Amino acid sequence: MKIALTEEIRHIDKMAADIYGIDTLLLMENAGRAAADALTGVLGEVAGRNVCVLAGSGNNGGDAYAAARHLLSRGAKVAIYSVGNAEHLKPAAKNNLEICKKLGIPVRALEQERDWEKLRIYLRLADGVLDGILGTGVKGPLRETEDRLIRMVNEEARHVVSIDVPSGVDADTGMTHGAAILAETTASFGLPKTGLFFCPGAACAGKIVVDSISLPQALLEDKGILQEYLDDAAAQALLPSRPADAYKGICGCVLVVAGSRGMTGAAEMAANAVLRSGAGIATVATADGVADILATKLTEVMTKPLPEIQRGVLGETATEALAALLPKYDTVLIGPGLGRAPETGAMVRRFAARVKVPLILDADALYAFCGHTEELQGIGAPLIMTPHLGEMAELLGIKAAQLRENLVAHARKAATDWKAILVLKSECTIVAFPDGRVFFTSKGNSSMATAGAGDVLAGAVAGMVKEAGPEAAALLGMFLHGYAGDLAAEEKVEGLIASDILDKLPEARRRLKNGE
Repeated sequence: MKIALTEEIRHIDKMAADIYGIDTLLLMENAGRAAADALTGVLGEVAGRNVCVLAGSGNNGGDAYAAARHLLSRGAKVAIYSVGNAEHLKPAAKNNLEICKKLGIPVRALEQERDWEKLRIYLRLADGVLDGILGTGVKGPLRETEDRLIRMVNEEARHVVSIDVPSGVDADTGMTHGAAILAETTASFGLPKTGLFFCPGAACAGKIVVDSISLPQALLEDKGILQEYLDDAAAQALLPSRPADAYKGICGCVLVVAGSRGMTGAAEMAANAVLRSGAGIATVATADGVADILATKLTEVMTKPLPEIQRGVLGETATEALAALLPKYDTVLIGPGLGRAPETGAMVRRFAARVKVPLILDADALYAFCGHTEELQGIGAPLIMTPHLGEMAELLGIKAAQLRENLVAHARKAATDWKAILVLKSECTIVAFPDGRVFFTSKGNSSMATAGAGDVLAGAVAGMVKEAGPEAAALLGMFLHGYAGDLAAEEKVEGLIASDILDKLPEARRRLKNGE
């Protein structure tokens, strides 16, 4: 399923009218029905229930008026409260408002203070609330009345369903500029909007349900829409089948350059994740001073001690030793727990330029390129980078808050500029490709916010490269990591640690393979 930016949805609506003759009134009718369905799904039954419909002066308000009619026809006791200037309503929205009035549905404008007090009381009494205050066009600070209404709903209402996006949420970025509706469910039309997947928007949206509202499938699957949702079916289609005569050498030989004094755990988890995701061989190349520690920790993973500039710290002296290992491996992962000494960073950059097989940069290897991103373009190998938001912001030379203001756009541009596949970790991890495509994960949870989870992700990606290829490996690694995290969270909840995710990787792959 595609995920849309607001301009793309506007284009779809225009093409629906211009090419197929599907006008706004029909789309609004279908949106109203879909919104009523969503509220019915939340309440279980609307007949005899008190429903408060909140309508703004845009097309979102028109959808709300249409939904009010559908709810009335199902036996609900409906009252509508409007905010904004009704004179600004476009013809289709105005048409639905007039029908509501003719049907006898009370429509009350929030003009006087007593209107606000009546609404407060009704919100407390209502069994459900339909939020049609603001739509996908919200940019920047809210008007005072909109902000006040949203805060009142959050304080007084229960069982809130938002139309298309929670009012106050930027549909493209998920950002808010003031109050935003805290919805139990968001009924998104045509395609889900990108802002529903990133906080604070994701925290406001609740459960997301999507209805095509009769928009032609050809428009919803337009190849020009470059955001896509990686669900179970899409991930399963990427999963390679292992031949009956497989042996460890053809399943992937991964060199993991990782670990330093006090950070051997990162190397351990990344290397084990390489094997748990399906690779046949993993070797950890690490500073001589910590090699024995890792050899003790790792049973199935080989270790290779490297020359160090001080105990547990790699520098330029390790470059040639690493280069000599390259002919034995088809994938290289560098960075987990490697350390941030300037000499280590310089070694990372020099070594990365010599790698010809797919290369995954994670953690401290990403730090090595902060201030040196121009050197990423000189890497000849297929390149995958796995930053979290803080690392990504450092690479871009901006604050994390600035990055969040338009996460998809920043990721897309960076992937293009650096000629890299970006696996960008956030509450919704995304994979951005140099050609502009961006995939959103359907897996993962907040219990995975734990030290070492990123090391497991990097290893899972590296472990899939030989079998699946770099592009599919990035997507599958992201998916399996999130799926394993979901399985682990069922047992560990907030007590989940990174090794719990690691342990669930084989089960996640088995379930994906079997379509469970």
